[in-house]
Amino acid sequence: MDEIKEIKNNSSELVIKNHMIWSMGAGFIPVPLLDFAAISYIQLDMIRQLAKIYEVDFKETEGKAIITSLTTAGLAKAGAARAVKFIPIIGSYLGGVATAVLSGASTYAIGQAFKRHFDKGGTFLDIDLNSLKKMYMDKFEKGKEIAEDFSNEQKEKEQIIEEVEKKKENLKITDEIINKLKEIGDLKENGVITDEEFTKMKAKLLE
Repeated sequence: MDEIKEIKNNSSELVIKNHMIWSMGAGFIPVPLLDFAAISYIQLDMIRQLAKIYEVDFKETEGKAIITSLTTAGLAKAGAARAVKFIPIIGSYLGGVATAVLSGASTYAIGQAFKRHFDKGGTFLDIDLNSLKKMYMDKFEKGKEIAEDFSNEQKEKEQIIEEVEKKKENLKITDEIINKLKEIGDLKENGVITDEEFTKMKAKLLE
């Protein structure tokens, strides 16, 4: 029995994590309101998968209504970020960064609230909205921390990849120079070019 509960717990945590990440990606959609539509769809899909894990009959209409009710406070916090998106070019990026974190936090909080409800044997028919809202708000700040940590990790990974690509490019250039030096060295040894010409060509390559 405990083994089944652990499997359900691990599976649901994975579902929540994946949908949190997808919500963060949707937060970068540059068109205001369109990003929230995408996030709502992701959150509904998360609830559908959690219901499947806990063998609960999924109710789409009820799910949409509950998401709207739960995220009212969370999305109000994202209001400023949404307004920033109206600033051309940079606004889309800056607003996206803020909205991405808040979207991830909201999705995480919704997932944890439904997971707890389903884990206790609850269904869509016996949801206590006030209790669910309290759980959502309790987990929202924790979700922000997790989303911010993930965002920072992604930035670090991008920086590392960029540095590696630069080093690879430098190595490529170095290999090309070495090969060219060998070529002009062979030309000099075979008497095709003079020592003076070799020196000039070598200096040009090393520049």
